[in-house]
Amino acid sequence: MAQNDAQDRNLPATARKLQKAREEGQVARSRDLGHFVAMAAGAALVMGAAPEFIGFNRDLLTEGLRFGVADVIEPARMLERLGALAFKFVLLVVPIGVLMLLAGLAAAVLLGGWNWTLKPLAPKFEKLDPIAGVGRMFSKHQLTEALKACGLALVLGSLGGFYLQAHLEGFVALLGLSLDAALGEAGRVMVAGLGLLLVALGVFALVDMPLQKKLHADQLKMSFQEVKEEFKELEGNVEVKARQKQRAREVANRRMLAAVPTADLVVMNPTHFAVALKYDDATMAAPRVVAKGADLMAFRIKDAATGARVPVLQAPVLARALYAHAEVDREIPAALFAAVAQVLAYLYQLRAAMAGAAPTPGELPELNVPDELDPQNPKALKPSAES
Repeated sequence: MAQNDAQDRNLPATARKLQKAREEGQVARSRDLGHFVAMAAGAALVMGAAPEFIGFNRDLLTEGLRFGVADVIEPARMLERLGALAFKFVLLVVPIGVLMLLAGLAAAVLLGGWNWTLKPLAPKFEKLDPIAGVGRMFSKHQLTEALKACGLALVLGSLGGFYLQAHLEGFVALLGLSLDAALGEAGRVMVAGLGLLLVALGVFALVDMPLQKKLHADQLKMSFQEVKEEFKELEGNVEVKARQKQRAREVANRRMLAAVPTADLVVMNPTHFAVALKYDDATMAAPRVVAKGADLMAFRIKDAATGARVPVLQAPVLARALYAHAEVDREIPAALFAAVAQVLAYLYQLRAAMAGAAPTPGELPELNVPDELDPQNPKALKPSAES
């Protein structure tokens, strides 16, 4: 942790880092927005049902102030009356509390979205470290929250104090009014004061929402090393993947070299390309490529063919075309059938001559290779991505 804190975190969090933070319960939340929405919902309910609330409070206060001698003499009866009054008061307060709770949750979802996780409840023993705790106390996020809370308390306290001072005489005058008039006037004054406090809370909420988003983004910023490590986790270590590809190439090369002795011939240009072909008219519709390679691999194919007494023919144009457009363990392209047929016919003539059953053929005739299949021809087509 100390090493990570020492690193310069100046890169924005990646999508994976943001997702992991959400899974751990780290999302942008604004307490001021929750307080404002909850208070506004409660105030709206009280104001919308003001006549009912005033009448309920009047009846509750009247019932509470009316008692007889028996209630005073017998404590059990007084406790029973107090319990009944408390239950009625709870019936008044609970709907307001439930509405404010739901409004606060809605405000949290509005800013950070819905996020359900139990990971924040899991014990984190690293938080018991007093040195790390001191560092968290004086972090940018904590200092900002402390200053904001002090500012909010100062503003709300000042507004409340000035409002009470300005309406002090009105509160005193309530003592001379009837119960109905006193409750109505007190409700009006309190609603006006609550509206003033809501305006202040709304201003703080408007400032706090972008502030919390910025603090959350700053808290999740990553260093270049962290981004690099995450990329390795997602894409795999580049060096490991390179070694895996190298091993796969080596396995494929060994498999091709093992198949060279089964070929009927190898077509080469002198130094760059070699393609081993096999054809069995009883089982194959067209000749197949059993091995191909370039440069060093071409020489290894040539050596394997020479060691297995497989004929090697120099046909540069055909070798280039086969290497560019044919795939190992697949049939050759149809456009090269004619050229390969010429080479096979020439090979069969050589074998017949070596067996004394036919005269020795001359030079290999010019092969019928389409210009667009020769990579060195200006009219050549680009090899497929598979090649």
